[in-house]
Amino acid sequence: MPRPCRLALVLLCLVQRGAPELAAQNDTEPIVLEGKCLVVCDSTPTAEPAGGALGMTVRSGTGRVAFSAVRSTNLEPSEMSNRTMTIYFDQILVNVGSHFDPARSVFVAPRRGVYSFSFHVVKAYNRQTIHVSLLLNAWPVISAFAGDQDVTREAATNSGLVVMERGDRANLKLERGTLMGGWKYSTFSGFMVFPL
Repeated sequence: MPRPCRLALVLLCLVQRGAPELAAQNDTEPIVLEGKCLVVCDSTPTAEPAGGALGMTVRSGTGRVAFSAVRSTNLEPSEMSNRTMTIYFDQILVNVGSHFDPARSVFVAPRRGVYSFSFHVVKAYNRQTIHVSLLLNAWPVISAFAGDQDVTREAATNSGLVVMERGDRANLKLERGTLMGGWKYSTFSGFMVFPL
């Protein structure tokens, strides 16, 4: 029996027996079987499938990527340990996949994909402006500021989606002002939405 037919027969057996992690949608969406590997069957391939016969591709099912970090102390620009003005986060809440480097407070993309990032940085004093940027490979892609002169605990906050290649780096930069990290007010989080 040709190999594509054997693979189709195995998938049919799994569907009939009820695979433990089977998620079947309507007939226009892929059927996904998950275990140690992930098998995606495209019921409506638009061209010759790149991954194999019958529109099926097989890839690793361990692509979960997420992190969240907080800062527990205030941070003056003059106290930065380098000229990049990187905001360091000293407590990790989540680091699924271990792609956030806590020593450098940098996230390194494990593969090409769409990633979601959010940050919330609280200024420490009134009568100042705080300006924060999300850097992708040292270039600002998302920025936020808080500049109300009469408010002490105002936050610079933003979020967005970016396409990252494998090995791309993302971190936060304090462009101006003093952030309040005490009591874990300042946070930085991200996760992979889906691979490309």
